[in-house]
Amino acid sequence: MEGLIALILIVIFVIWVLSTCIKIVPQANSFVVERLGAFQSAWSVGLHFKIPLIDRIARRVNLKEQIGDFPPQPVITKDNVTMRIDTVVFYQITDPKLFAYGVENPIMAIENLTATTLRNIIGDLELDQTLTSRETINTKMRSYLDIATDPWGIKINRVELKNIMPPAEIQNAMEKQMKAERERREAITRAEGEKKANITVAEGEKASVILKAEAEKQSAILRAEAEKEKMIREAEGEAEAILKVQQAKADGIRMIREAGADESVLKIKSLEAFEKAADGKATKIIIPSDIQGLAGLATAFKETINA
Repeated sequence: MEGLIALILIVIFVIWVLSTCIKIVPQANSFVVERLGAFQSAWSVGLHFKIPLIDRIARRVNLKEQIGDFPPQPVITKDNVTMRIDTVVFYQITDPKLFAYGVENPIMAIENLTATTLRNIIGDLELDQTLTSRETINTKMRSYLDIATDPWGIKINRVELKNIMPPAEIQNAMEKQMKAERERREAITRAEGEKKANITVAEGEKASVILKAEAEKQSAILRAEAEKEKMIREAEGEAEAILKVQQAKADGIRMIREAGADESVLKIKSLEAFEKAADGKATKIIIPSDIQGLAGLATAFKETINA
């Protein structure tokens, strides 16, 4: 009976030992296994079996990307301004063996390395450069930390400056400077607006003057054209009247000639014209000699008829 109990106990112990020797490595993890105190292997994802009392799991390593949020570190800029900067480091373990045996405390080592690297970089920059060069600082820190942590089996993916906290008096001065800058920009914007408004008004007045001058010019042109048209019509009327008078005279002469009037009749007509010309208004009339004889003949003929 006692032998049976002992056998059962032995079986139970063997089962327990075997169950403790069967290990399952989950996803994104790795187990560092030592055999008799020396590194044996790094188990990847899956089912594994270790030798009892000989093999042991020295370290369970998380292969996911991890975040190291470190407290603010005091740093001094090139122009001797002390400020506090806290950083966030995104890292990932790429070699479990190096991570397990490379450094005693990898996370603390990364934190201290981050602080010293940050001090070195900020020490070469002035305050204004520090506040405006975050991307440059992040890039430099990631490069330096990645090189330094490579022997530890750690890959630095990103480094971010979480917060930059200058002294209170520097913050007050910066706020005053920003306020003055905003007021300056506001004044410039207002002045530019007034300038544009004045330019617009001046351009409007200029356009108005130009339009007025153009209207006066067009009005003068129209008046000149009307006067010209009027003068042309008057000249045409006068020319037409002269033409009609000349035509009438030509018709009269033609009719006299067609009636068979001789030279004596024409001279009598000329004498009548001189009579009309005198008509009591002229004091002296010069009569051609050929008409004088005709005039005497006409007088004699008139006296004979009256007798």
